[in-house]
Amino acid sequence: MAESAGGPDARRRAAGDGPLEIRWAETLARGVEAIAAEVRVLPARPGIYRMVDAGGAALYVGKAKNLRKRVSAYTRPGRLPPRLHRMIAETQSLEAITTHTEAEALLLEANLIKEHKPRYNILMRDDKSFPYILLTADHDWPQLLKHRGARSRKGEYFGPFASAGAVNRTLLTLQKVFPLRSCSDAVFAARTRPCLQYQIKRCSGPCVGRIGAEAYDEIVGQAREFLSGRSQGLQRRLSRRMEAASQALEYETAAVYRDRIRALSEVQARQDINVRSLGTADIFALAQTAGQSCIQVFFYRAGQNFGSRTYFPAQARDELPDRVLGAFLGQFYTDKAPPPLVLASHRPQGVDLLAEALSISARRRVRIATPERGGRRKLIDQAVENARDSLGRRLAGSAAQRRLLDRVAEQFALDGPPRRIEVFDNSHISGSDALGAMIVAGPEGLHKAAYRKFNIRSTDIAPGDDYAMMREVLQRRYARALREDPGREGGAWPDLAIVDGGPGQLSAASEVLADLGIEDLPLVCIAKGPDRRAGRERFYMAGRQPFTLPPDDPVLYFMQRLRDEAHRFAIGSHRARRSRAIRRSPLDDIDGIGARRKRALLNHFGSAAAVARAGLADLETVDGISKTVARRVYDHFHGEP
Repeated sequence: MAESAGGPDARRRAAGDGPLEIRWAETLARGVEAIAAEVRVLPARPGIYRMVDAGGAALYVGKAKNLRKRVSAYTRPGRLPPRLHRMIAETQSLEAITTHTEAEALLLEANLIKEHKPRYNILMRDDKSFPYILLTADHDWPQLLKHRGARSRKGEYFGPFASAGAVNRTLLTLQKVFPLRSCSDAVFAARTRPCLQYQIKRCSGPCVGRIGAEAYDEIVGQAREFLSGRSQGLQRRLSRRMEAASQALEYETAAVYRDRIRALSEVQARQDINVRSLGTADIFALAQTAGQSCIQVFFYRAGQNFGSRTYFPAQARDELPDRVLGAFLGQFYTDKAPPPLVLASHRPQGVDLLAEALSISARRRVRIATPERGGRRKLIDQAVENARDSLGRRLAGSAAQRRLLDRVAEQFALDGPPRRIEVFDNSHISGSDALGAMIVAGPEGLHKAAYRKFNIRSTDIAPGDDYAMMREVLQRRYARALREDPGREGGAWPDLAIVDGGPGQLSAASEVLADLGIEDLPLVCIAKGPDRRAGRERFYMAGRQPFTLPPDDPVLYFMQRLRDEAHRFAIGSHRARRSRAIRRSPLDDIDGIGARRKRALLNHFGSAAAVARAGLADLETVDGISKTVARRVYDHFHGEP
């Protein structure tokens, strides 16, 4: 995390040997004393320790083979880097959990880092879930479909794939080879004639009897065989069947096999690199430049490249490659099963312990290797090259973003380039389902993990009163910031707040900040110009006359992008809320009516309106509805006590 201009190191440099440095030394000494007090009671056993600040937030999570020995090192800060000096100075207390083994401590450490995101740990960013291909097993006619999230559905999962696009492309080709259904069970049950997928030969039409169970199961087996990496034998069998059909003058059947062989060749040829001997493995390549790190991860399953994903770990500045990779690998596999083989461009710190921990997690042996030569080394080298390219693009983009933020500071008279910008917008339809939205941007671009939406709670706001809605949103946002981080040391305070609107919104927002005692937060309102034409926006700030920017000014384009992103997020959140409201049934308001009874009532009567009109005797005839529940439903709609 970047240190603010008023951070401890900056104060110490500015003060020399003056009073500020003395206060800094005293603060560091208090942190050392707090840690030393805990060391006396720590056991000499494996476990994890957690440094905690005055507000109870985790500063750092670490593991240890011997807790007492490891934590005691923090009582001698002279041997530690400046980053850990800051951590010790902020430490108020220490928490520890013992484990049976050091490997268990490593697993627990990774889980806690991922959960709490301590500001002084190396953190894995962009931890989105990975998509898989699912071959279902909970229906007589299995489906082949994309799956993301918990693996709660019965079936076989193949992956992970680096992106949804990689899954979609693979599925599209697989449907040509293995024409299995992709429709839902409800659609399957309701079909009376073949759908478009059947017409374009991407489904064999089991819903309407165009294929028998035995033939369909054979295709299912072929799909399983291919996804498990046994595609060469499958291709040979399809070729023999094509030749046999051709010799028997069954040219239409031969053409079907020919098309499947072509599609199978296509999906195999699509892989950028295929190393059949590799089997199932993940490849991690690290590149470091200018104090930043980039890790490129490639996924190989059954010798096929399932794509890659790029990560930029936080808090990794000036850390050695082995330490960055070791910390990253531990966090990466906290919620996903590791493959049997993990290849890394550098030998991770504590590699043997890490392999042991991953083996415990996977319940089978996991090997971590750093190949020096051969085909696997070529894969590593290509992955490293990709990581270098990604890091170069990011640094170039960051440099351009920094120059742009310098100009933002100049245009809006800020003290310096903003590290965090918050942009607010409202959305509603005639006052209904009103909500506010906040997006966040900074030197690294949009920070989507920090986006927030605010459902408007006030009941006395007139429908469509944008000023009152904006007051509520800003009051809630910054009152919470004052409670949680009054010293503005947590990095969650903005350097610039932007509101979509004109002088009215500026007045409302300024009143809220004044009421909260916040006098130093720069506030800008951006309003579309005449005829709401883009490029003619007017900007409003307290103490300045409204002004515009030249149409070709990059700052104007940047502000438009932020405003449009806030509008997109607000509209999308509002639509999602409205959709949920539309789907809500009057039956949801009745105590004791859960999903099962609601389904029984709707299946029996056809709609909630019909349930509301039903008599008590009719309600009592519904399966699963007792007389007591029927009376409750009847009273709800007919106003009986």
